[in-house]
Amino acid sequence: MTLQWTAVAVFLYVEIGVLVILCLPFISARRWQTIFKLGIWNKMAPFWNKGFLTMIIVLIVLFLDAVREVRKYTGAQQSKDPKLHPNIFDHMHMKLFRAQRNLYISGFSLFLWLVMRRIITLINQLATATAAVAVLQNQVESTNQAAMKYMEDNEHLKKALHEGGTGKDPAGGNEGLRKEAEELTEQLRLSEDGLKKSQAELEAMRRQKENLTLEYDRLLQEFQNLQERSGEDKKDQ
Repeated sequence: MTLQWTAVAVFLYVEIGVLVILCLPFISARRWQTIFKLGIWNKMAPFWNKGFLTMIIVLIVLFLDAVREVRKYTGAQQSKDPKLHPNIFDHMHMKLFRAQRNLYISGFSLFLWLVMRRIITLINQLATATAAVAVLQNQVESTNQAAMKYMEDNEHLKKALHEGGTGKDPAGGNEGLRKEAEELTEQLRLSEDGLKKSQAELEAMRRQKENLTLEYDRLLQEFQNLQERSGEDKKDQ
């Protein structure tokens, strides 16, 4: 194996290792996001897109070169009679095997490079959605508590107004109680509106989180299928 294909093979093994680590179930998306926000990654961020595109171009060139080699030696092998040229046939068969091996290595490296980028993006989005859902849940709980408090205050004021109507309150006190009741009723209405809005946002974030989780599971399944196919191809060779 030449130096360039050795480098591509090492790159493929590194990709598989990184993807296996990213798919570990006991490491949460929020923890991965914390790791991605370390200072070293922030320094590399300006060069990430350029490096990503550069690797795609390099892998595509190597993949096309491997396709060309496979087609070249496949045609040459069919044109030779193995009985008349046994040594040449064995040499061409070896060349074809190497070309097919390089084709698989470059193809899987390109595919896993794209999958790894997509998985990292989904992990960040899932972590952001999870954090947003937690914040919205806290807001909903706070709004519920405030609404319950306002409702209790409103009930107390209604009782006080009822008692004031029977002559238990001093003169002129009913008007102040009515104004306070109106203010609390308005606050209660605003709290209920805020609660409905928070619940709608929470439901939207939950749906987004479910969609991201489904997409993450789909990519994980594709990665496992790819590993199985790669193992079967190696066994066939």
